[in-house]
This record gives sequence, C-alpha cells and structure tokens, in this order.
Amino acid sequence: MEILKVENLRKTYGVGDNQVKAVDSISFSVEKGEFVAIIGASGSGKSTLLHLIGGVDRPTSGKVYIDGQDIYELGESQLAIFRRRNIGLIYQFYNLLPTLNVTENILLPRLLDGRSANKEKLDSILQTTGLSDRVSHLPNQLSGGQQQRVSIGRALINDPALILADEPTGNLDSKSGGEVMELLKYSNKRFGQTLILITHDERIALQADRIIKIEDGRIEDRRASR
Repeated sequence: MEILKVENLRKTYGVGDNQVKAVDSISFSVEKGEFVAIIGASGSGKSTLLHLIGGVDRPTSGKVYIDGQDIYELGESQLAIFRRRNIGLIYQFYNLLPTLNVTENILLPRLLDGRSANKEKLDSILQTTGLSDRVSHLPNQLSGGQQQRVSIGRALINDPALILADEPTGNLDSKSGGEVMELLKYSNKRFGQTLILITHDERIALQADRIIKIEDGRIEDRRASR
C-alpha cells in the first residue's frame, strides 16, 4: 500500500541568473512500512526535500500525497494539524523544549492537539526507548543519545503515517548513533512505521530497504540496499 507519493516536486530560490533549484522535478513513492534512506552530499537538496515532504516548507510546484491527502491543498492551520497527527519529525539537534521533562516532550504533539495522553502508548515508548527511569529529567540532564531518543518517542506518540528523520545520528558519537539507528529500525518493524531517513553516511543508508541518491536537486540513483 502506497503511503507517500511525490509528484514533480520543485523548490527554487531567487530569479533569473541567481535562481537556485534546490529540488528539481523529483518524483517517487514509498510503501507503507518501508524504510527508505535518502543520501547525498551537503547542499544536494536532500534536507529541502525532506522539509517539503513533511509540510515544513511549501514547494514552488508539484504535489505531495500522504495517505492519499494532497498536503499542499490544506491551509496553514489545517496543514499544521495534519502534520502533527500524521508526520513524525526527527532532527539532528533534537528540538526539545528545555523547560519540559522527558514525558512532557514526548507528549507534546498530543498536548498541542488538545488530546489526553495515551498511557499505554506512552509506557510502551518509554520502555522501547529505554527512558522509563528518566521521565522527570529535563533535556539538559540527558546525554545527546538520550535526547535523541526523546525526540524519537515524540515522533512516535501519535502513530503517524510517516516518520521523517533528518541526519538523526549527525550530532552523536558512534556508539550513541548506533543505538539510535537500532531504535529507529526497531520502531519501523515493531510499530510498522514508514521511515524516511536523510543521511550523508552510506553505511547508515545501507541499513534501509531502499536508497535514493540526490545530486544537485535531482534523483541520481535508486536502488535496493540489500
């Protein structure tokens, strides 16, 4: 079952001779439960592509369908609600709120949505992420790896259709990075979460079901990783 469809997506900046094509007519689709890695050098357009898929930025042209919904047909407030409920975003620098503890940061998407905590789901996430003994800790009391696990928990709390991870190990040492990758792969299998991961590290990309290589804003190569 197709969960994501990207059609002729373009994002340009500037005009005339100064125009930059950050994303240049990209099309692809992703099946439900698939783990796809998008690789490319710095400046290749992979992070811009992820932001367009996630509804964080609007394209110059083209369409993004998530679970059948053309997300750019939605107004700003509708898109914010859709993104909160259907897309889990994981960033390189965690993006945790410093005044909220582990539990509050994980539950933030539900709280912003005016919905109560799903205790069973929260307990499952805390156990899966190894944070059950850190529930009252603030971000500055956690290691980098633990902070990234909180951001993964936050991305999972609403059972989103899609998890988007932008260089999730880029700010971690190799041990913590390996643990984060194992957690992402585990959640992909256990919860059936569709995962799209941006990386410049081919060793990480090879852990995915499929690799898409971006160069100068275009898809240069697509292949199964194993």
